[in-house]
Amino acid sequence: MRAIYLLPLGLLLSGCFGEQKGETYRFSGETMGTTYNVVAVDVPSEVTETEIAVAIEETLKAVNASMSNWDKQSEVSLFNVSDSTEPVEISAEFAHVMAAANEVHALSDGRFDVTLFPLIELWGFGAKKPGEPIPSDEEITAALEHVGQADLLRLDGTTLTKIDPAVSVNLSAIAKGYGNDAVAETLREFGIENYLVEIGGDLVSAGRNDKDEAWKIGIETPDAKTQTVEMVLPVSDLGMATSGDYRNFFEQDGVRYSHLIDPTTGRPVTHRATLVTVLAENGMMADALATAMMVLGEEAGMAVAEANDLAVFFISRAPQGADQDYVKHASAAFEKLRKAE
Repeated sequence: MRAIYLLPLGLLLSGCFGEQKGETYRFSGETMGTTYNVVAVDVPSEVTETEIAVAIEETLKAVNASMSNWDKQSEVSLFNVSDSTEPVEISAEFAHVMAAANEVHALSDGRFDVTLFPLIELWGFGAKKPGEPIPSDEEITAALEHVGQADLLRLDGTTLTKIDPAVSVNLSAIAKGYGNDAVAETLREFGIENYLVEIGGDLVSAGRNDKDEAWKIGIETPDAKTQTVEMVLPVSDLGMATSGDYRNFFEQDGVRYSHLIDPTTGRPVTHRATLVTVLAENGMMADALATAMMVLGEEAGMAVAEANDLAVFFISRAPQGADQDYVKHASAAFEKLRKAE
């Protein structure tokens, strides 16, 4: 029997079910404002399906309780509403994600930034609605005063300090990936070594599917209407995330505004890159790097990818007048993984 799921942001996963040593279980539900899907293969006989389902839900609840910007009582929300500039003790999990965010922030020359929320709101991708007036230069400059995690936040072990009392932390571009890693760790605690965990299109995989093959993941073309598959990758023991500008944007007065905002300019990106897929050592890094690459754009993003041996695949709109709609480029690390079987 064959199960195929088309996932958000262009991911297709397939599992081929043949002879297997243990049970294969599937779990799905809602979390972080989106959906999750988990496939656990060759589950030890002493572990029940119910035990795994409960553990997955509890794991995701814990991630939300720490990192959800929608839960007003979450750890990150309570940090945000405080205007104290004294060091705040945070959980090890929150600190782990912030450390990764700082790493990607530095690697991307500030294009990945968890303090971006004032600009997200200003451009209509938060409470403000698209169609309202485009922000003025003065409004953008004012919002930028509270953006910049390297200057406005200080992480020291498990303490986080606001340098600017008005700064806030938004983990939406990294928390899903961390959630995948957290669920994967839960599965490993049950002795499950072959699995695929997906939240909102980002995923992490390990081992083999139950046909003893690498998990097969598809990247779709950047067209929300057709949902056709660009390529299928063998992905095992990796995190994978895709970011694009073709689903979340608005148009006003003939101008297209992407939800991807460059924190160094305060404005939506205008380059030709429309989709990027990143493979990384875990889901958290894949999630953050995918956002960073989309903000950087293909030219700058590929330079960072090659310099840091990152597995990155870009699809960009072709220049006007070209005989093709898109141009595609893959880093050397991505090509190596793509050819692996």
